Amino acid sequence: MSDLSSLMKAPGAGFEADDDFEAINRLYIDKGWSDGLPIVPPTAPRVEKMLAFCDRALDTPLGLVAPRYGAATPLRVASNAVMAGCRPEYFPLVMLAIMMGLLFGVSATRNSVVGIGLLFLFTFVAGWWLGPMLQYALHFKNGAQIITTAAAGTGAIFFTLATIATVTKKDFGFMQNFLFVGLILLMIASIANLFFAIPAASLAISAVAVLLFSGFILFDVSRIVNGGETNYVMATMGIYLSLYNLFTSLLHLLLALSGEKD
Repeated sequence: MSDLSSLMKAPGAGFEADDDFEAINRLYIDKGWSDGLPIVPPTAPRVEKMLAFCDRALDTPLGLVAPRYGAATPLRVASNAVMAGCRPEYFPLVMLAIMMGLLFGVSATRNSVVGIGLLFLFTFVAGWWLGPMLQYALHFKNGAQIITTAAAGTGAIFFTLATIATVTKKDFGFMQNFLFVGLILLMIASIANLFFAIPAASLAISAVAVLLFSGFILFDVSRIVNGGETNYVMATMGIYLSLYNLFTSLLHLLLALSGEKD
Protein backbone atom coordinates (compact mmCIF):
# COMPACT_ATOMS: atom_id res chain seq x y z
CA MET A 1 0.00 0.00 0.00
CA SER A 2 1.34 3.44 -0.90
CA ASP A 3 2.33 5.63 2.03
CA LEU A 4 -0.19 8.38 2.77
CA SER A 5 2.43 10.90 3.86
CA SER A 6 4.35 10.55 0.58
CA LEU A 7 1.17 10.95 -1.48
CA MET A 8 0.22 14.06 0.47
CA LYS A 9 3.50 15.69 -0.60
CA ALA A 10 2.46 15.64 -4.26
CA PRO A 11 1.51 19.06 -5.69
CA GLY A 12 -2.18 19.80 -5.17
CA ALA A 13 -2.73 16.72 -2.99
CA GLY A 14 -3.56 18.78 0.07
CA PHE A 15 -3.32 22.13 1.79
CA GLU A 16 -2.72 23.43 5.29
CA ALA A 17 -5.59 25.03 7.21
CA ASP A 18 -6.91 25.25 10.75
CA ASP A 19 -9.09 22.32 11.76
CA ASP A 20 -12.02 24.64 12.27
CA PHE A 21 -15.43 23.42 11.12
CA GLU A 22 -16.88 26.77 10.03
CA ALA A 23 -13.65 28.05 8.44
CA ILE A 24 -13.13 24.88 6.42
CA ASN A 25 -16.74 24.88 5.21
CA ARG A 26 -16.46 28.53 4.13
CA LEU A 27 -13.21 27.73 2.30
CA TYR A 28 -14.79 24.78 0.45
CA ILE A 29 -17.76 26.90 -0.62
CA ASP A 30 -15.47 29.72 -1.80
CA LYS A 31 -13.34 27.26 -3.81
CA GLY A 32 -16.41 25.62 -5.36
CA TRP A 33 -15.55 22.28 -3.75
CA SER A 34 -18.85 21.99 -1.91
CA ASP A 35 -22.53 22.21 -2.79
CA GLY A 36 -23.22 24.18 0.37
CA LEU A 37 -24.00 21.25 2.64
CA PRO A 38 -21.77 20.97 5.73
CA ILE A 39 -18.72 18.73 5.46
CA VAL A 40 -16.33 17.14 7.94
CA PRO A 41 -12.81 18.52 7.35
CA PRO A 42 -10.83 15.71 5.63
CA THR A 43 -7.66 16.00 7.70
CA ALA A 44 -4.84 13.51 7.18
CA PRO A 45 -5.51 11.67 10.49
CA ARG A 46 -9.23 11.26 9.64
CA VAL A 47 -8.45 10.02 6.13
CA GLU A 48 -5.84 7.65 7.53
CA LYS A 49 -8.39 6.14 9.94
CA MET A 50 -10.74 5.60 7.02
CA LEU A 51 -8.02 3.94 4.95
CA ALA A 52 -7.25 1.52 7.79
CA PHE A 53 -10.29 -0.40 6.53
CA CYS A 54 -8.99 -0.52 2.94
CA ASP A 55 -6.47 -3.08 1.66
CA ARG A 56 -5.91 -1.46 -1.75
CA ALA A 57 -2.97 0.67 -2.86
CA LEU A 58 -4.03 4.25 -2.14
CA ASP A 59 -3.38 5.55 -5.65
CA THR A 60 -4.85 2.60 -7.59
CA PRO A 61 -7.68 3.68 -9.96
CA LEU A 62 -10.94 1.92 -9.10
CA GLY A 63 -12.94 3.36 -11.97
CA LEU A 64 -14.16 6.58 -13.59
CA VAL A 65 -16.81 8.61 -11.80
CA ALA A 66 -19.29 10.99 -13.46
CA PRO A 67 -19.80 13.84 -14.21
CA ARG A 68 -16.17 14.61 -15.08
CA TYR A 69 -15.14 10.94 -15.20
CA GLY A 70 -12.16 11.43 -12.95
CA ALA A 71 -10.26 8.42 -11.63
CA ALA A 72 -11.60 7.24 -8.26
CA THR A 73 -8.73 6.02 -6.08
CA PRO A 74 -9.03 4.71 -2.47
CA LEU A 75 -7.41 7.96 -1.25
CA ARG A 76 -9.94 10.16 -3.07
CA VAL A 77 -12.87 7.97 -2.08
CA ALA A 78 -11.71 8.00 1.56
CA SER A 79 -11.39 11.80 1.54
CA ASN A 80 -14.92 12.17 0.21
CA ALA A 81 -16.21 9.59 2.70
CA VAL A 82 -14.71 11.62 5.55
CA MET A 83 -16.36 14.80 4.25
CA ALA A 84 -19.71 13.00 4.06
CA GLY A 85 -19.40 11.90 7.69
CA CYS A 86 -18.95 8.19 6.96
CA ARG A 87 -17.72 6.08 9.88
CA PRO A 88 -14.36 4.39 9.10
CA GLU A 89 -15.72 0.88 9.75
CA TYR A 90 -18.33 1.44 7.02
CA PHE A 91 -15.71 2.33 4.40
CA PRO A 92 -15.75 -1.17 2.79
CA LEU A 93 -19.39 -0.50 1.89
CA VAL A 94 -18.34 2.74 0.18
CA MET A 95 -15.77 0.81 -1.84
CA LEU A 96 -18.46 -1.74 -2.73
CA ALA A 97 -20.70 1.11 -3.90
CA ILE A 98 -17.91 2.32 -6.22
CA MET A 99 -17.67 -1.16 -7.73
CA MET A 100 -21.44 -1.32 -8.16
CA GLY A 101 -21.37 2.10 -9.83
CA LEU A 102 -18.77 0.80 -12.27
CA LEU A 103 -21.02 -2.19 -12.99
CA PHE A 104 -23.96 0.10 -13.76
CA GLY A 105 -21.64 2.16 -15.96
CA VAL A 106 -20.81 -0.92 -18.04
CA SER A 107 -24.51 -1.72 -18.36
CA ALA A 108 -25.46 1.84 -19.35
CA THR A 109 -22.78 2.04 -22.08
CA ARG A 110 -22.97 -1.58 -23.28
CA ASN A 111 -23.72 -0.54 -26.86
CA SER A 112 -20.72 1.75 -27.24
CA VAL A 113 -16.94 1.65 -27.22
CA VAL A 114 -17.06 3.21 -23.75
CA GLY A 115 -18.79 0.07 -22.51
CA ILE A 116 -15.91 -2.08 -23.75
CA GLY A 117 -13.40 0.18 -22.00
CA LEU A 118 -15.37 0.13 -18.74
CA LEU A 119 -15.68 -3.66 -18.97
CA PHE A 120 -11.90 -4.03 -19.25
CA LEU A 121 -11.47 -1.57 -16.37
CA PHE A 122 -13.97 -3.46 -14.23
CA THR A 123 -12.33 -6.84 -14.86
CA PHE A 124 -8.93 -5.34 -14.03
CA VAL A 125 -10.15 -3.76 -10.79
CA ALA A 126 -12.07 -6.88 -9.76
CA GLY A 127 -8.99 -8.99 -10.45
CA TRP A 128 -6.88 -6.57 -8.43
CA TRP A 129 -9.26 -7.07 -5.51
CA LEU A 130 -8.34 -10.74 -5.45
CA GLY A 131 -4.81 -9.81 -4.36
CA PRO A 132 -5.41 -9.62 -0.58
CA MET A 133 -7.42 -12.86 -0.57
CA LEU A 134 -4.70 -14.71 -2.48
CA GLN A 135 -2.01 -13.29 -0.20
CA TYR A 136 -4.02 -14.45 2.81
CA ALA A 137 -4.35 -17.92 1.28
CA LEU A 138 -0.61 -18.15 0.65
CA HIS A 139 0.02 -17.67 4.37
CA PHE A 140 -1.36 -21.19 4.85
CA LYS A 141 1.04 -24.12 4.59
CA ASN A 142 -1.03 -25.58 1.75
CA GLY A 143 -2.20 -22.21 0.41
CA ALA A 144 -0.86 -22.68 -3.14
CA GLN A 145 -2.53 -26.09 -3.37
CA ILE A 146 -5.85 -24.66 -2.16
CA ILE A 147 -5.73 -21.84 -4.73
CA THR A 148 -5.01 -24.37 -7.48
CA THR A 149 -7.86 -26.59 -6.28
CA ALA A 150 -10.29 -23.65 -6.22
CA ALA A 151 -9.25 -22.62 -9.73
CA ALA A 152 -9.54 -26.20 -11.01
CA GLY A 153 -12.95 -26.59 -9.34
CA THR A 154 -14.15 -23.35 -10.92
CA GLY A 155 -12.97 -24.50 -14.34
CA ALA A 156 -14.55 -27.93 -13.95
CA ILE A 157 -17.91 -26.50 -12.89
CA PHE A 158 -17.87 -23.96 -15.72
CA PHE A 159 -17.00 -26.43 -18.49
CA THR A 160 -19.49 -29.00 -17.20
CA LEU A 161 -22.39 -26.55 -17.03
CA ALA A 162 -21.40 -24.80 -20.26
CA THR A 163 -21.32 -28.16 -22.03
CA ILE A 164 -24.78 -29.05 -20.70
CA ALA A 165 -26.21 -25.73 -21.88
CA THR A 166 -24.48 -25.92 -25.27
CA VAL A 167 -25.16 -29.57 -26.11
CA THR A 168 -28.76 -29.77 -24.88
CA LYS A 169 -29.62 -26.21 -26.02
CA LYS A 170 -32.26 -26.28 -23.31
CA ASP A 171 -33.71 -22.93 -22.29
CA PHE A 172 -32.93 -22.37 -18.60
CA GLY A 173 -34.77 -19.04 -18.57
CA PHE A 174 -37.14 -20.43 -15.95
CA MET A 175 -34.30 -20.02 -13.42
CA GLN A 176 -34.20 -16.23 -13.81
CA ASN A 177 -36.55 -15.23 -10.99
CA PHE A 178 -35.09 -17.79 -8.60
CA LEU A 179 -31.52 -16.62 -9.30
CA PHE A 180 -32.45 -12.94 -8.98
CA VAL A 181 -34.16 -13.44 -5.60
CA GLY A 182 -31.27 -15.61 -4.45
CA LEU A 183 -28.75 -12.94 -5.43
CA ILE A 184 -30.63 -10.23 -3.51
CA LEU A 185 -30.83 -12.42 -0.41
CA LEU A 186 -27.15 -13.33 -0.72
CA MET A 187 -26.16 -9.65 -0.93
CA ILE A 188 -28.27 -8.78 2.12
CA ALA A 189 -26.77 -11.66 4.10
CA SER A 190 -23.23 -10.72 3.05
CA ILE A 191 -23.66 -7.06 4.05
CA ALA A 192 -25.24 -8.07 7.37
CA ASN A 193 -22.34 -10.41 8.11
CA LEU A 194 -19.88 -7.55 7.60
CA PHE A 195 -21.21 -6.20 10.89
CA PHE A 196 -21.95 -9.44 12.77
CA ALA A 197 -18.87 -11.34 11.51
CA ILE A 198 -20.25 -14.80 12.34
CA PRO A 199 -17.85 -17.50 10.98
CA ALA A 200 -20.58 -20.12 10.50
CA ALA A 201 -22.74 -17.62 8.61
CA SER A 202 -19.77 -16.73 6.41
CA LEU A 203 -19.30 -20.38 5.47
CA ALA A 204 -23.01 -20.79 4.77
CA ILE A 205 -22.98 -17.69 2.54
CA SER A 206 -20.02 -19.05 0.56
CA ALA A 207 -21.71 -22.45 0.14
CA VAL A 208 -24.91 -20.81 -1.12
CA ALA A 209 -22.83 -18.58 -3.43
CA VAL A 210 -21.22 -21.65 -5.04
CA LEU A 211 -24.66 -23.06 -5.86
CA LEU A 212 -26.10 -19.69 -6.91
CA PHE A 213 -23.31 -18.69 -9.29
CA SER A 214 -23.19 -22.19 -10.74
CA GLY A 215 -26.84 -21.59 -11.59
CA PHE A 216 -25.95 -18.24 -13.13
CA ILE A 217 -23.35 -19.92 -15.37
CA LEU A 218 -25.96 -22.36 -16.63
CA PHE A 219 -28.47 -19.55 -17.13
CA ASP A 220 -26.03 -17.15 -18.86
CA VAL A 221 -24.54 -19.72 -21.23
CA SER A 222 -28.05 -20.93 -22.10
CA ARG A 223 -29.11 -17.37 -22.98
CA ILE A 224 -26.04 -16.90 -25.21
CA VAL A 225 -26.57 -20.23 -26.98
CA ASN A 226 -30.29 -19.67 -27.54
CA GLY A 227 -29.96 -16.01 -28.60
CA GLY A 228 -31.42 -14.51 -25.44
CA GLU A 229 -28.30 -12.41 -24.91
CA THR A 230 -26.80 -10.88 -28.05
CA ASN A 231 -24.77 -8.08 -26.50
CA TYR A 232 -21.22 -9.38 -26.11
CA VAL A 233 -20.34 -6.80 -23.42
CA MET A 234 -23.15 -7.92 -21.12
CA ALA A 235 -22.58 -11.59 -21.97
CA THR A 236 -18.89 -11.29 -21.08
CA MET A 237 -19.60 -9.42 -17.86
CA GLY A 238 -22.22 -11.95 -16.76
CA ILE A 239 -19.90 -14.93 -17.29
CA TYR A 240 -16.96 -13.10 -15.69
CA LEU A 241 -18.94 -12.19 -12.56
CA SER A 242 -20.17 -15.77 -12.16
CA LEU A 243 -16.67 -17.21 -12.50
CA TYR A 244 -15.19 -14.57 -10.19
CA ASN A 245 -17.72 -15.15 -7.42
CA LEU A 246 -17.62 -18.92 -7.84
CA PHE A 247 -13.82 -18.95 -7.48
CA THR A 248 -13.75 -16.68 -4.42
CA SER A 249 -16.52 -18.66 -2.72
CA LEU A 250 -14.78 -21.98 -3.36
CA LEU A 251 -11.50 -20.52 -2.13
CA HIS A 252 -13.12 -19.28 1.07
CA LEU A 253 -14.70 -22.67 1.75
CA LEU A 254 -11.47 -24.58 1.08
CA LEU A 255 -9.43 -22.27 3.29
CA ALA A 256 -11.92 -22.67 6.14
CA LEU A 257 -12.28 -26.44 5.82
CA SER A 258 -8.81 -27.63 4.81
CA GLY A 259 -6.41 -24.74 5.35
CA GLU A 260 -3.29 -25.70 7.33
CA LYS A 261 -1.78 -22.79 9.22
CA ASP A 262 1.96 -22.72 9.89
